[in-house]
Amino acid sequence: MIYSLGSFLRRFEPFSFLRLVDYLSARSIAAALTAIILTLFFTPMFIRYLHRHGLVDQRRDTGIVSSSDKAGTPAMGGVIVTGCVLASCLLWCNLSNGYLLAVMLGMAWFGFIGLLDDTAKKRAKSGDRGMSESKKLLLQSGFAAALVAYLASPFSPLPANQISAFYVPFVKEPLFNSPWIYFPIVFFFVLVVGNSVNITDGLDGLAIVPSVFVLGVLGVFGYLLGNAIWARYLNYPFLPGAGELAVFSSAFVGAGIGFLWFNAYPAQVFMGDTGALAIGGCMAVLSVVLKQEMLFVILGGLFVAEALSSQIQDKIGIKWLGRRIFLRAPLHHQMQHKGLAETKVVIRLWIAAGILALTALATLKLR
Repeated sequence: MIYSLGSFLRRFEPFSFLRLVDYLSARSIAAALTAIILTLFFTPMFIRYLHRHGLVDQRRDTGIVSSSDKAGTPAMGGVIVTGCVLASCLLWCNLSNGYLLAVMLGMAWFGFIGLLDDTAKKRAKSGDRGMSESKKLLLQSGFAAALVAYLASPFSPLPANQISAFYVPFVKEPLFNSPWIYFPIVFFFVLVVGNSVNITDGLDGLAIVPSVFVLGVLGVFGYLLGNAIWARYLNYPFLPGAGELAVFSSAFVGAGIGFLWFNAYPAQVFMGDTGALAIGGCMAVLSVVLKQEMLFVILGGLFVAEALSSQIQDKIGIKWLGRRIFLRAPLHHQMQHKGLAETKVVIRLWIAAGILALTALATLKLR
């Protein structure tokens, strides 16, 4: 809205200062500040609303005492995160940008699935009895298939020679460029990454800080790959228009910092599946449209480790072998089981996520 209005009014001399809307850096800063102010302002009111309507975290048996103590804390805080990010984008982004629209839709769709799941848990009064896994996967698969169709269509924002290119970190040239191989990878990548934050979101503040790291780094990649000079200098493919994703990422960083104010230990509100799935969805789409799917293995290594430990324990250990492989899963519960305090677990995993984010940034030059 402000971007469009500024683009129109700057043609008139009294409003020439509005040419600032042409600068991604200015709009990124404005988007971050807008999101953090909105989050800090609306979250206390939303927490009171959640309390009044009984929209609180439902008890779930994880075998960890500190986890069971959290029943009764307001959940669905992800509504605030998602709403403030999208509101900031509506104000400061170029809404005709194809990259941006795909990421915003991914965030909104996955957040909607999470909202349905949180609502189902509230009705069932149990953290284990939300929407069935098959229903969630069906809805997520629908979006993943739609994203593949969009990228393969004439409306794809990607350059024609980059649509099915698959890159790996530290290598300049694509590993392959085949739609028959690439699009199935994208489909499963969206499903895996879209659910990885939800698996990680188990301790106060644990998921939001690594999410800020991931979105912040992807925003840097968006800015550089959307700039012809920087992309050529760094030997990356030039993706015209991808710079707009820097504004989206900045909005998320602002909203994430604002949410951490209330989500840090002891948490006043949880993001719930609404926020965790929304964040996972936008991470997945961002990685895909920036051609950084394999970079996520490094950048989002914490989420990868959490998801792998959970799936190995559940699918291979309990269902196939009939026994546990780890003492507890996912990873943060394993650390708690070994006697580490919750705050120590969270801060150590934040540090690990920060190191991974710096490593991902290093791949810009180490190629």
